[in-house]
Amino acid sequence: MADDSLWFIFLNACIINNFVLTTFLGICPFLGVSGKYETATRMSMAVMFVMLVSSTCAYFINQILVAFDVEYLRLICYIAVIASTVQLVEMFMKKFSPALFRALGIFLPLITTNCAILGLALFQTFREYSFLQSVVFALGAGAGFGLALVLMAGLRERLELHDVPSIARGAALTLILAGILSLAFMGFAGIGG
Repeated sequence: MADDSLWFIFLNACIINNFVLTTFLGICPFLGVSGKYETATRMSMAVMFVMLVSSTCAYFINQILVAFDVEYLRLICYIAVIASTVQLVEMFMKKFSPALFRALGIFLPLITTNCAILGLALFQTFREYSFLQSVVFALGAGAGFGLALVLMAGLRERLELHDVPSIARGAALTLILAGILSLAFMGFAGIGG
């Protein structure tokens, strides 16, 4: 894994093994914030930023923990970094974009408990990626998360314009769409080898 090309790492994280649609990490914000295209776009940028900062910090934290032979502290250290990064993003949004802060609501603090971000840090550690590979992996995972969010938001906005049978409205239709998107992305699994 450590000798994979940067392009393959990006493509693998973004499309082939999309965190949301193939490994089912980060489902809460995926289903909760994907109602409007604008909100989904901004949430995906926030998640991408948190993934990038968390991935970078996780790489250096892992180097320190390995040097001192205390790898058992990885999980708690990664969670602390993720929580502090999300707090930084939350303060920034509250200050510079109060409307977006209100639109994201509870889903912004939920980035802290988003298993996709913790999964990113753990996956890159166990795959023994270099620093550059870790950054590319984070960018690919963030782009894939954003792609899934924006695709779902686009589908949900388009379906609001159509007459949908009452039995399939609301959560049922959202889960059906998520399943169809997941099946479409699972088709890329053969590319990953």
